Amino acid sequence: MSDAPDLPDIPRPSQLWKQLAPEKKRLAADAFWRDEHAANEQAEAIAMIAQRIKFRLKSVLAMPIDKKTHYVLSTPSVSEVMAARLLVAYHLAHQRSMMGAFLDAVGIKHEDGIIAEDEVQPPSREALQKAAKAIAASYPAEDVSLYLSTLVWQDPDTWGALADFPESKVTAA
Repeated sequence: MSDAPDLPDIPRPSQLWKQLAPEKKRLAADAFWRDEHAANEQAEAIAMIAQRIKFRLKSVLAMPIDKKTHYVLSTPSVSEVMAARLLVAYHLAHQRSMMGAFLDAVGIKHEDGIIAEDEVQPPSREALQKAAKAIAASYPAEDVSLYLSTLVWQDPDTWGALADFPESKVTAA
């Protein structure tokens, strides 16, 4: 049995990142560098890049986004925190309609896919299942599983039940 029974039965953010198609990784990395809420993770990435290519932090900071994106994409692995932020940045930049459809289906008020309330009561298992099925009917399976898995890792207390549904299972592309 597992040493950590409270961990969701889905790939960790770093595993989700590794499984992403190259074009989605590029979109995610680009969105990551443009994300104004990712300062800590961007600092981690800048330090990682600087160490990897033996540049000063200041030199990496001054690089254009496309160059920093290239270095993130060529890194064999990233931390769980950085992977999670890459995934969130991707969804915020490229999956707003699916995010909004999911929140509509689960009955949570939002503004263009962003939850409008400070505190959200965890939806019932039935509401989550209905919402997962609703977006699975309208969006590609790999996009749905990536989104649901990202939600689970972002806030397991609210979204943890999603890990049990077939829609959250990553399918081979």
